[in-house]
Amino acid sequence: MTTVTSSLADVARRHLDDVYRYVLYLTRDPHAAEDLAAETFERAVRLWHRFDPERGSERTWLCQIARTVALDHLRAEERRRRREERYASLADQTEELSERSLSPWLQAALGALSAADREVIVLRVILDLDPTSAGRVLGVTPTACTTRLGRALEKLERNARNARVA
Repeated sequence: MTTVTSSLADVARRHLDDVYRYVLYLTRDPHAAEDLAAETFERAVRLWHRFDPERGSERTWLCQIARTVALDHLRAEERRRRREERYASLADQTEELSERSLSPWLQAALGALSAADREVIVLRVILDLDPTSAGRVLGVTPTACTTRLGRALEKLERNARNARVA
């Protein structure tokens, strides 16, 4: 193995613009490209001991890391976009169902809840998800999900009593 004579700082100075242009081309987003170029060099710091000049140039090695970073980013963005589309579709369906099948006083009681309270009720009651699945969607433990549901239902009951009286 050939000894690496350049320091990573020197390599970074020489190839930062190349890495940035490469991830900009892949993402077509200047802000994301800045973040991804920074992440590329952060990974390069951790992996510098594995760089082998016999297998390719420093620039090639950095571009390989940048490609991996950019593809990970693009895949994550695609998953996020699909997830948001699913949830938006679910929200539209839930709103449509709510408008068709709920009494005015129950709609008013639900409308008075916070978005977080409505979300846990939709997941656990309307969609009938188990605490583990609903907790995964909400990013909380099953126990926390059950606790949130209990509190949300108490608020809903209070709001419903007030809506019936009004």
